[in-house]
Amino acid sequence: MASGTTRKAITAEIWNKLEPLVRQAKHSAAGSPAMQSDRDFIEAVLWIARTGSPWRDLPAQMGHWNHVYVRFRTWERRGVWKRLWQSLQEEVFADARHLFIDSTSVRAHQHAAGAPKKGGDQALGRSRGGLTTKIHAACVDEISSVGLILSPGQSADCSNFGELFASLDKDNVLEAAALDKGYDSNAIRERLAEDGIKPVIPPKSNRKEAIPYDREIYRQRNRVERFFNRIKHFRRIATRYEKYACTFLAMVHLTAAFLYLR
Repeated sequence: MASGTTRKAITAEIWNKLEPLVRQAKHSAAGSPAMQSDRDFIEAVLWIARTGSPWRDLPAQMGHWNHVYVRFRTWERRGVWKRLWQSLQEEVFADARHLFIDSTSVRAHQHAAGAPKKGGDQALGRSRGGLTTKIHAACVDEISSVGLILSPGQSADCSNFGELFASLDKDNVLEAAALDKGYDSNAIRERLAEDGIKPVIPPKSNRKEAIPYDREIYRQRNRVERFFNRIKHFRRIATRYEKYACTFLAMVHLTAAFLYLR
């Protein structure tokens, strides 16, 4: 890589919003002093996420690649990335009336395979296109995701609805949830109705009786699709390189948080 300055993603305005949330998400400052500031460290991880580069190719001026990688994994194990993302979504979800749910498939690079089997399921599935992972998201709009989970690429959307819905904060004022016909099942409709949420789901063609749905709300479902389009601007999200599902989800949490702040 040519010498010189590296394009930065975190502006002063973004850091002013992010810094107190980072301190809160870390919970504790115990341990040895970090070799670089939180801002420079997060900038380095965002560079990896944005460019899709191997960790070893991190520019020297952004920190030693192994120190950044080890710290990234440490924050993942401590739940820092998830708490950081959650703290940004809490306020917007508290007032949300409509929810939009969908999934997107991510091609997994060959380097994403090979995790030790004792580590459990790594949300990698094999399909006609090779190894894939699905990101399932519940969004309020194109920048605000309030639920994020992973599954193997061949997994049906409807079979992952329960886990995604259970991950949402129960203290909400949701009135309707828009999902595509892949989620058209009596169980999903009943689960939403239990919480007083109107299901906005087009019926499948094999239903004996078509179920009417709110077409005006359903037209807004493209918000979750635009969310996926935006986070896939980060090449490490558009293609999965991480062997472990937990580290890939940590990357998704970070990019989703940054998308909200940008």
